[in-house]
Amino acid sequence: MDDDEAIRSLIGDHFEAMRWEPGTGPDWGRFRQDFVPDAQLFGAARPVQARTVDGFIDRMETVARANLHSFEEHTQGMKILRFGNVAVVLALSEMLENGSTVNHDLSGYLLVKSQGQWRIAAHAWDQAGQGKPVPDDLR
Repeated sequence: MDDDEAIRSLIGDHFEAMRWEPGTGPDWGRFRQDFVPDAQLFGAARPVQARTVDGFIDRMETVARANLHSFEEHTQGMKILRFGNVAVVLALSEMLENGSTVNHDLSGYLLVKSQGQWRIAAHAWDQAGQGKPVPDDLR
């Protein structure tokens, strides 16, 4: 697999570990494997707050799962800029919440390659919506 294929696979499969339904839970161990140690995540909420992967997981377990009985997210499109062992990715995702509510967000990823493997060093995202439409070239 070449670098762009590996990056597309990493980002495309990244959210599969976060999927849950009534009676099941996310696979947080699998989710953690996508990140370098001490990776930073920056959610859409403002003011911005940096979170570690474990901080993000704690928030998902206490806030999101309390309100969402089911959740799945799928990458719809992405752009990759890569040089050597560094890549920046902009990706569109579609989320299905509680089996009926569809939302979209755009994520920016900073990736690094070490020991032959691409991993996420930072991830920031914002929700699409009124005033922030999904770019056509990411659909």
